Amino acid sequence: MPAAASISPFETNPVRSREDLRAFLVGLLDALEPHTSPGGALIHLGHTATHYDETAAQLEGFSRPIWGLSSLLAGGSEYKGAERWLRGFASGTDPNHEEFWGDMRDKDQRMVECSAIGFSIAVAKEQLWDPLPQHTKTSFENWLGGMNDKQMPDTNWLWFRVFANLGLSRAGSPRYDAARMKADLDHLDTFYVGGGWSRDGPETVCQFDYYSSSFAIQFAQLAYSKLMQKEDPERCEEYRERARKFALDFVHYFDTEGRAIPFGRSMCYRFAQSSFWGALAFADVELPAPLTWGVVKGLQLRNIRYWAMQPGAFNPDGTLTIGFNYPNHNMTENYNSPGSPYWCCKSFVTLSLPPTHPFWVAQEEPYPEVLRNTVKVLELPLHIATNHGGHTYVLSSGQQCSYALKQSAAKYGKFAYSSAFGYSVPVGVGTLPEAGADSALALCDIGTDAAGEFWRMRRETRDARVENGRLRSSWRPWPDVEVETWLVPPTEAAPLWHQRVHRVRTARRLRVAEGGFAIYGQRRDGRALDPVGNDAEDFGVFTDIGKARAASRAGASGVTALESGSKRLGEVIRMDANSNLIEARAVLPMLISEIEPSEKDVWFVTGVFGLPSEEGQEGAWRGWLQEWNLSAPVLPEDIISLMN
Repeated sequence: MPAAASISPFETNPVRSREDLRAFLVGLLDALEPHTSPGGALIHLGHTATHYDETAAQLEGFSRPIWGLSSLLAGGSEYKGAERWLRGFASGTDPNHEEFWGDMRDKDQRMVECSAIGFSIAVAKEQLWDPLPQHTKTSFENWLGGMNDKQMPDTNWLWFRVFANLGLSRAGSPRYDAARMKADLDHLDTFYVGGGWSRDGPETVCQFDYYSSSFAIQFAQLAYSKLMQKEDPERCEEYRERARKFALDFVHYFDTEGRAIPFGRSMCYRFAQSSFWGALAFADVELPAPLTWGVVKGLQLRNIRYWAMQPGAFNPDGTLTIGFNYPNHNMTENYNSPGSPYWCCKSFVTLSLPPTHPFWVAQEEPYPEVLRNTVKVLELPLHIATNHGGHTYVLSSGQQCSYALKQSAAKYGKFAYSSAFGYSVPVGVGTLPEAGADSALALCDIGTDAAGEFWRMRRETRDARVENGRLRSSWRPWPDVEVETWLVPPTEAAPLWHQRVHRVRTARRLRVAEGGFAIYGQRRDGRALDPVGNDAEDFGVFTDIGKARAASRAGASGVTALESGSKRLGEVIRMDANSNLIEARAVLPMLISEIEPSEKDVWFVTGVFGLPSEEGQEGAWRGWLQEWNLSAPVLPEDIISLMN
């Protein structure tokens, strides 16, 4: 028998009503009390480090829950523990107190935390500002206004200063700098590229991840449009219009079970992914069809509900872990402190709304039928989104991080990102099991590395574009090796497959390994999957020339070589533990071959099969094996012409 499964501390909360959501937030806030300093200004949740100082890290633990606390109070609820944050404001901003947060410097992490603090004053002034004595208000506004003359990164960070000034404005503080706020807003608007989308930075930046939406920019624009609609009506209406356009793209990043597609950095923020939907309600945006308040309510609550039920997202005492579906430092960034995950508290913004708001009055609706079994080209983020065959994922080409970032190739450079299977990150410097090569083409120079221990995957993408409903791009793992890649979305005739076509030009002898979707790799009894025959639909792994697949409780995943006369070997790699964001024990179907230096092009054509289990179901639906054996996709004629 398998070992007993752990359960989430919030397992009994259905997260369906306003009161359920309130109870979930209160549980998260209560769990922080034992970790709060005597003066209330610092919350210490662990001993792992960040690139910034420990005081800033513990300030992060203090500030990020305020997203939820202030929304709770603004909505008319009481919370006795709010006193801890009032004490913290007094202690943390007092230069003579031992828990003083410290004055801000250029590009200081403290600036990030000013966003939640400024928002809290703007929406819950009566509860979180008015009770403070005057001397505390003075030190508080001096500390918060201390960022107005400091240098900031040219990214979404500028929104943090906007919200600091917004809070100072609501408090009637002389430290409020209206000119500084307008200049920041004007510059932030230069990030906008159309269609509702904004880059996370100037023109040289090609990142359209969750920072462009729920984590920062879209959420901030919507909150601003609600709070400043009288003072800045034209800009506020522009932000609402951007949100209406963006919503029709962003809905494709969520599946019918409420999961959002993991993509990019800061995945430890978890259900902050869905805070955009709450911000739509907060800003009273008129929804575009087919979205209704019932649909929006479902999108957000299903996402929060999914996370509330994940045991690995929480420590036994109810505090959040660093990771995604389980504690995992391999996938983090050097700015993730133990308090970082509480950015998810942005998703409690709907608690600021009265019970009579349309969001709360509406009955929760399922994912819109008209958006199911679709393929949508998203030109601006260079994604093709699909949920054909019950599998929600994006094909991706063209995004990359503009600065040094841990695991950036895995977070932006993979060919596909799935809500069900997640993505994997490297956990070592060598060997395929360490490489995290799911949804990737991994290359090893075996002329210099005969052992095949060092692998390169796509990180910097060149000439990325949408062409004939597909993604086309090139990349160079070495100066004398060029790979051109086409990503072909699924079709109605073959809904469980997508295709990848690679043209490789190399002056080196290479080992080539292409991975499909990583999948949970254990049997029903918890032991490793066993080999099975090609006609076996039960859990197990199957390999052959040009084929590899795995089936488990999570569904089925496989790859097959479609190029004529392929000699690629099928293997199912047992990935190193804790490399995949969703499954700590995962396997990866792969196709492996070697190529020699040549002036001729080498072509690889790969069919990638993915079928997740449905909610409440163990494994893929019966009959999936027939789809695997009989429904391999047909290559488009124009790509065949290129190959010839």
